Amino acid sequence: MANRSSAPEKRPGFFSQIKSLFKFTREIYPWLPWAQIALLVVGVLLGLIVGYLIPPFQVWTLILWGISGLMLGVLGAMFLMTRLSTSAMYQKIDGMPGATGHVISTSLGRNWQGSETPVGINPKTQDAVYRTVGRGGVVVVGEGSRGRLTRLVNDERSKAARVAHGVPVTVIYVGHGDDDVAIADLAKTIKKLPKVIDKATMGAVIRRIESVSQSISSLPIPKGIDPTKVRAQRPR
Repeated sequence: MANRSSAPEKRPGFFSQIKSLFKFTREIYPWLPWAQIALLVVGVLLGLIVGYLIPPFQVWTLILWGISGLMLGVLGAMFLMTRLSTSAMYQKIDGMPGATGHVISTSLGRNWQGSETPVGINPKTQDAVYRTVGRGGVVVVGEGSRGRLTRLVNDERSKAARVAHGVPVTVIYVGHGDDDVAIADLAKTIKKLPKVIDKATMGAVIRRIESVSQSISSLPIPKGIDPTKVRAQRPR
């Protein structure tokens, strides 16, 4: 008799996700609950004031306006938590190996394509280089010390320039130096690059680079090094 297939993993519900997001954000911003309560109170007060000023004055209309104000306060509280959760996420991952890959793979939108797996890595120092391709050309992002990243970045830039002839290659270093880009501003910086190629050229560049990358990835990886597990290491 065939074994029964395992039941699909149950995803957390909406309220469970909200609760988790609230706890995560509150770790960075302890004042979040008080700000949300203040927004709820302000929303209710605004609703009551509007209900009182709009004639004819009746108790049930005042109650309805109060409920409307409460809903407005709930929306404000949710919006505040969402915005702060993004900031809290960046503060959490700032300085951690793999943070750049996370941003590249999740925060650039449809006009860019990249992977959370580095295209180059220093196994001793965990300095890594990432790549993304979009309407703004090819972007090579270095994560770690500039001095140790020079060779990795130059190799990736040269490879991209050879494969995507005529397409601009931009180099960005993630960090807190004078010419570095903070991890919280990485996605914004990449998205601001001027559009220099159309979608057809973008697709062709992606295919060319992927074909070269696949041939390189077919080479044996040194023992003890797994680029896909870099993010599990300790923060620098």
